[in-house]
Amino acid sequence: MGINIQGNPKQTKFLASLGLIVTTIIWGSAFVVMKNSVDKVSPCYLLAVRFSVAAVCMLGVFWPQNKKITKKDIRCGIILGIFLFTSYFFQTYGLKYTTASKNAFITTLYVIIVPFLHWLFNHKRPSGRNLAAAVIAVIGLALLSLEGDFSINLGDFLTLICGIFFAVHIVFIDRYTEELSPVRLTTIQMATSAVLGWLLAPVLEGPLDLSIMSASLITGFLYLGIFSTMIGFLLQTAGQKYLTPNTSAILLSFESVFGLIFSVIFLGDPVTPKLLAGCCLMFTAVIISEYRPASVEKGKRQ
Repeated sequence: MGINIQGNPKQTKFLASLGLIVTTIIWGSAFVVMKNSVDKVSPCYLLAVRFSVAAVCMLGVFWPQNKKITKKDIRCGIILGIFLFTSYFFQTYGLKYTTASKNAFITTLYVIIVPFLHWLFNHKRPSGRNLAAAVIAVIGLALLSLEGDFSINLGDFLTLICGIFFAVHIVFIDRYTEELSPVRLTTIQMATSAVLGWLLAPVLEGPLDLSIMSASLITGFLYLGIFSTMIGFLLQTAGQKYLTPNTSAILLSFESVFGLIFSVIFLGDPVTPKLLAGCCLMFTAVIISEYRPASVEKGKRQ
């Protein structure tokens, strides 16, 4: 069993974009689950459990593909796993020292970091259109996330490190999926993140308190592991095979938009003109990023 969406170039790109949007819907809905879980389980153990669930499910569901894992799959998957776990680690601990809104905004600054890292690592210079779309997206994210506190604290700094590592993760996914299987890469990076979580959790947070386990908490673990982690990152890795990192970063930043939508639906958060303006700017950024003059050949690589 594998993931192959190649066909008509326009259709392929549409399906890849749709996959990333589905990913952001899943991640946006996970905010509610994460809020409930992180209040009961320490951050490192929460990461260890969610990535363990994802890794086991990836191995089971995609066993025929995973039997063909090569040394290069393992090497590249481990690198991706280190980047991924590091970004989540700093985001989770950053949240302890800053507000949720600033944490969400600073994390998604990867939108404007990715084009420059793509240039640095993959030697593909961003166009003016890419940079304009990134700036518009950041303004939209600011309207969605920030409330007026623009001071800088330790949590903001830790969260910025998270955003940088997530940007690196996006860029290296683009590099590795040019020739490697998204399924095998996802399996290895999930397993790597799980191992890092289990190694660090006892050192940083002491032994896991099993007495806190409940049916609702286990359900939350399964949702985070299967949907938010396994399915979310599989769709991201597969979708990025057919999209530029710049476009992928903007599409993935829609996590903030869907996080807002689910907060309105399930937590009763108010809808304001500022939030609506932020959503409009986000959609504008996607349109600008994907616009191609008729004379320019369409395709993934620029």
